[in-house]
Amino acid sequence: MKNKQFNTRAVHAGERANLGNVHSVVTPIFPSVGYTFADSTELDAVLGGEQPGYVYSPRYANPTVAALETAVANLESAEAAIALPSGMAAIHLALLGAGARAGSHVVVAADVYGATYSLVQGIFSELGATVHLVDVLDLAEIEAVLAQNKVTALLVETISNPLMKVADLPRLAELAHAHNARLLVDNTFCSPYLCNPIQFGADMVIHSATKFISGHGDVMAGIMATSAELKEEMTRLNKLLGSSLGPFEAWLAHRGLKTLPLRMRQQCQNALEIASWLQSHPKISQVHYAFLPDHPQFELMNQLSGGNGGGAVLSFEVKNAGKSEIFALLDALQLIQPATSLGDIYSLMLYPAISSHRTLTLGERHSLGIGDGLLRLSTGIEDAADIQADLAQALAILD
Repeated sequence: MKNKQFNTRAVHAGERANLGNVHSVVTPIFPSVGYTFADSTELDAVLGGEQPGYVYSPRYANPTVAALETAVANLESAEAAIALPSGMAAIHLALLGAGARAGSHVVVAADVYGATYSLVQGIFSELGATVHLVDVLDLAEIEAVLAQNKVTALLVETISNPLMKVADLPRLAELAHAHNARLLVDNTFCSPYLCNPIQFGADMVIHSATKFISGHGDVMAGIMATSAELKEEMTRLNKLLGSSLGPFEAWLAHRGLKTLPLRMRQQCQNALEIASWLQSHPKISQVHYAFLPDHPQFELMNQLSGGNGGGAVLSFEVKNAGKSEIFALLDALQLIQPATSLGDIYSLMLYPAISSHRTLTLGERHSLGIGDGLLRLSTGIEDAADIQADLAQALAILD
């Protein structure tokens, strides 16, 4: 399956595993917690890792979950993957697996997703890890921090949330590995369709599978793709954490994954059309979208995505707008849904100041460039003309 094209792998990867006498087209949902064996010798061999098999679903493995993991590993060009109940669970486990502990040093891009920011600045700092927040575009600063400290992990997003900065993954991998640190990449905004960070040197690739991977806004999940060796370590840790994805959620996410390339092509096209239109709108002061020709990292985005696009998410600044004006705009939307997510087949609008970055102080948000007039749009698979018309009528109320 590895030699097939992406579209084919999206449809078939993870399916038709060896399930004994079961030969279904689609992997079944296995809700069973426990499994029986022919005899105690076989049970002992499976528990000891000497023989493949399933023992206890919640913390070990489940056939339905394994199918999703196999599929994502395939699409991410990784040796293995581990599925979790949310993207934040995946971030948390990745940091632990990379060695984030009391006394360790972790380097994190400053303008990551708000919950990731709070996780590293709050929980990991409180537990004794030293967190260094850096500008993902300032490679000299990152190199200096890596050189001055014994860093265990460098965590970045391929495209940052919500300002659409593009991480130079090849160079970041080079810097991290030169200083014996692991590169962790949140690839949620790109999905495996646009970018495979492992091909650029990443050690762990993390997704909120709730978003583009599942794609329909009906399941919460997270997943991390990595090497077989690191997967083994993640599994060991997760047996103690108990952060396991259920088979029903895994089945839904895997079903959604099959249409990923179809959805992403349409969504990327829509996002580029809307971003281009917004650039000339008199009420918009700035548009952040990585595939606009004048975006500072356009060439890098083109390289990372193989020319396939800049993703389905963009953000833009409404001129002279504060909370009341933004609320009025959101309330005027008719097609676009003001919802705290992204990556769905529906177009979704989010106000970072009260949602994704709500836990940050006003000063922290403004220092990152997240102003009171910033909105984030995740384009769905609707017709771009209809998305544009809805934005136009909502912006018109600000006259």
